[in-house]
Amino acid sequence: MRERRAAAGGHAPPRAALRAVLCAALCVLPLTGCQGPAERGTAADTAAAGVRPSGYGAVFLAAGECSSFGAVAPTEVPCGSERAAARVVAREDGRAGNGPPCPATTDFVLHISERRPSGDEDGDGAVSRGYACMRKLQPPHPGDPGGGGGPRTVVGDCVHDIGGGKVREAACAGGGAYAPQFKVVEAVATRAQCPTSTGLYVRLGGERPVGCARPL
Repeated sequence: MRERRAAAGGHAPPRAALRAVLCAALCVLPLTGCQGPAERGTAADTAAAGVRPSGYGAVFLAAGECSSFGAVAPTEVPCGSERAAARVVAREDGRAGNGPPCPATTDFVLHISERRPSGDEDGDGAVSRGYACMRKLQPPHPGDPGGGGGPRTVVGDCVHDIGGGKVREAACAGGGAYAPQFKVVEAVATRAQCPTSTGLYVRLGGERPVGCARPL
């Protein structure tokens, strides 16, 4: 589970192991800064899986390819297949915490475990560790602004104060476990650039790391 921090306006502002199963990780955001370096972005409701490659081509789940539904180990399937559930919008090597951030509208991230299969496409007997940024083929899309999830918080997302100096991303339309209380309306370089209606500062990462969130 990744954590993010935010700071209430006017007050001092108070890693993810590979897993063998597909799990939904609701991300808590401690108030003041994000989990990793600012350029890595932040994590929100993220369905993450430790996937061991199966049924792959030259690159398992390369950009543009699709994965199946599956609670244990999703496999690569043709995007036109009735089994297809999500498409890879970006594919990176290494660990997600050390690599480039997923695109802003990513719905969830698949973490791909390294293993040595009995046979592989290039004959070296290895599949490198990496991660795939996934976008569901059908709505709802939790990674969309206000969707209440995805691996990043973006302008248009809403959050809920859960106490203890922490907030959790919530669907702006409501209906989830948490009601939206603040909405990120702008991303700026410094807090001083936020509008006066700002009630919470949420660290987003990137070139404009400060999210100005107003009360709802």
